Amino acid sequence: MDLVCASANSHKYSEMVQILSGVVNLIPRPSEIPDVVEDADTLQGNARLKATAVRSATGCAAVADDTGLEVDALGGAPGIFSARYAGENATDEDNVSKLLKEMSEVTGEGRSARFRTIALIAWEDGAETIAEGVVEGIIAATPSGVGGFGYDSVFIPTFGGGKTFAEMGDKEKNAISHRGAAFRALKELL
Repeated sequence: MDLVCASANSHKYSEMVQILSGVVNLIPRPSEIPDVVEDADTLQGNARLKATAVRSATGCAAVADDTGLEVDALGGAPGIFSARYAGENATDEDNVSKLLKEMSEVTGEGRSARFRTIALIAWEDGAETIAEGVVEGIIAATPSGVGGFGYDSVFIPTFGGGKTFAEMGDKEKNAISHRGAAFRALKELL
């Protein structure tokens, strides 16, 4: 089965290919497709916007995801604004820096957080297939590790042996990550 990947993020694309292999032939997003404005008020809404835009542009079924980091001490922020937490053109480093600054007075269990991912396929006939993945953890006081992207250097998953996602290899991370869980669930639905 062929699906066009709605994400232009090479890290996400690589993770999706690894997880969906054997069931899906994941086609990279064509470079001529413009970025999609993610202005929905939920992760599912943003995933739907991306998948339907790519489906419309290509005429093929498309798969998209949207992920948010939900920090309890921040009332669930950054949530749907995770990628642009420090501003529209923020880098991963900018976002992590803002998060750590806002968490500087928070200690212990107050640093609890979770990553939530919604994976969504927009089929040619307008139908959708949707799956969710969640991983609980805490926010580290300082970044650690060189792998991954986004908030990986400060997120320590509950069942990660005390390592941040950025300290894990791809296979180890995908086995317990939110995106891994969402795309494994999606794979099962297929």
